[in-house]
Amino acid sequence: MKRKNILITGASSGLGKGMAIEFAKMGCNLALCARRLDRLEALKQELQTINPNCRVEIASLDVNEHERVFEVFHAFKDTFGQLDRVIVNAGMGKGASVGTGYFHANKQTAETNFVAAIAQAEAAMEIFRAQNFGHLVNISSISAVRGFRRAMTVYAATKAALTSFSEGIRIDVMNTPIKVSCVHPGFIRSEINETVEKVPFIVDTETGCRALVKAIEKEKANSYAPSWPWAWLHWLVRIAPSSVIRKMS
Repeated sequence: MKRKNILITGASSGLGKGMAIEFAKMGCNLALCARRLDRLEALKQELQTINPNCRVEIASLDVNEHERVFEVFHAFKDTFGQLDRVIVNAGMGKGASVGTGYFHANKQTAETNFVAAIAQAEAAMEIFRAQNFGHLVNISSISAVRGFRRAMTVYAATKAALTSFSEGIRIDVMNTPIKVSCVHPGFIRSEINETVEKVPFIVDTETGCRALVKAIEKEKANSYAPSWPWAWLHWLVRIAPSSVIRKMS
C-alpha cells in the first residue's frame, strides 16, 4: 500500500532531513519533528519548493521528553487523519571509552538512542493498533552487529538493542496489517560523524538517504543501506577478529 502520511523524528538535519527531502520528491505528506524549530521551518519551505503538493507539518520535540512524544505524535495523527509510517530516527553519538570519566555523555546517548526510541515506538504503535495498520521504521546502524570501542561503545550497544527491540515488536504484531522494519545505515556522512576523517565505504548524505528511503519502501524486516557493500559486508563484520574491529573504530 502507498504510505502517504509519514512522520520522521530528528528531521531538522542529517539523515532525517535527507529522508524528508526524498519522500517529498515522492509526493508524500510529512510530519516532521526535532528540537530545533528554526531548522524545521527552513526545511518546510525547502520541501514545499521541491514539491508544492507535499503537505508539511512541523513540531518542536525533544524525544527525551517522553510525555511530549505522545502528545506530538497524536497531534500529527489528528492533523492528518491517519499516520501511515513513523520513522524513529532521532539519535546522537556522544560518548567515550567506558571508565574514562564521560559517564554523563554515554548516559545521554543511551537515553536518547534507546529509551527515547521506546517512547517513540510506543506512541507510534498505539496509533497503529487503533488504526489497525501502519509501518514502524526504526533506524539502527551497521554498528549494531558488533561491539566497538571508544565513542562507539555505548552507541553500538544502543543500536543493537534497537534492532532486538524491533524484532520483538515485529513478532508481537505478526500476521497483522502493521509492519515493523529495522534499517541499518552503513557509513553515511552527516552531522553525527562530520568530524570523523577515516571511514570505510562512506557515502554523501544525499546518496545515503536515497538508499535509506529505497530500503524503507521495501518494508523488509531488516535491511542494510546502501545495499552495496553493507548487504553482504555486515556478515563479515560479525565474524571479523576483534583486532580488525579495533581498526575500524
